[in-house]
Amino acid sequence: MRRRLEQIADRHAELERLLTDPDVLARAGRFRELSVEFARLDPVVRAFAGQRDLERQLAAAHALADDPDPAVRGLATQETADLEHRLAGGEQELQQLLVPEDPLDEHNVFLEIRAAAGGDEAAIFAGDLFRMYARYAERRGWSVEILSESRGEHGGYREVISRVAGRGVWARLKFESGTHRVQRVPATEAQGRIHTSTCTVAILPEIEEVDSVTINPAELRVDTYRSSGAGGQHVNKTDSAVRITHLPTGLVVECQDERSQHKNRARALALLRAHLLAAERERATSEQARKRRLQVGTGDRSERIRTYNFPQGRLTDHRIELTLYRLESIVEGDLDEVLDALQREYRAEELARLE
Repeated sequence: MRRRLEQIADRHAELERLLTDPDVLARAGRFRELSVEFARLDPVVRAFAGQRDLERQLAAAHALADDPDPAVRGLATQETADLEHRLAGGEQELQQLLVPEDPLDEHNVFLEIRAAAGGDEAAIFAGDLFRMYARYAERRGWSVEILSESRGEHGGYREVISRVAGRGVWARLKFESGTHRVQRVPATEAQGRIHTSTCTVAILPEIEEVDSVTINPAELRVDTYRSSGAGGQHVNKTDSAVRITHLPTGLVVECQDERSQHKNRARALALLRAHLLAAERERATSEQARKRRLQVGTGDRSERIRTYNFPQGRLTDHRIELTLYRLESIVEGDLDEVLDALQREYRAEELARLE
């Protein structure tokens, strides 16, 4: 890690020189690119400089450990303990700063929830999950808009696709993809038996067109139809909903939320890009993902990642062996403790890979 930090410090110094170079100043694009890199490295370099200063102070304190004056030796011992504690904290900070940033962390996401095993109870659970994420989004000041939905016969959703927009949405929700399991007594269960149902959750980053995979318009089949959701008389009179099929992969996306066919088409294309990028990322990282518990960025829906046990008031995240006995507040949107634990585990895994 020390060698890596020294390389970063050297690059930081080089960038500092380049940013005052007249040739660089005359090229706005190049100047902006170097400024972004400098800003990214600056916190690391400052923290590293602080560590080196503490190391120098610790060396001076060690030199006083053999002083003939007992009072000086006592002060040196006390100062040594304090500096060693601060150095340990600084090293942890540096490790955190060295974890590679996910370039998608600030992106909005598409949140897809689908009922799986369990029939009507799975659909009701899908509705509960959507409400949980929507309430968490409200706490964070994010916006949620439903793009497509298929209601369950007895409540909830067979499928609901939404867009969550705000600051750092992908950073917080990217570990939520997978199979979520619920254990509880359904309202329709007369004998009080506990049923187990599942839903799949997929979190896909929304990608700007310039950054996305290339889509050939000739490989798309676009169908329009009348929206089936709420919206008054308008949705019954116009074919505003859009369904797009990507012929090479068979991927199908749709959007029926907007009254404008043009807006629905744009939303559906954005969702298609997100799906194609997720598939590309999964192919690129499949071998690595198989070795990692968090399944970062793969959207692996076959893995049971979490259990919501209502009789015991217990939530268990099986990837990190996290168990919390406050399920009621979690399903009401108080997700930070769960998401923080997942992010800590992710950082620990990333640091292990750096060693």
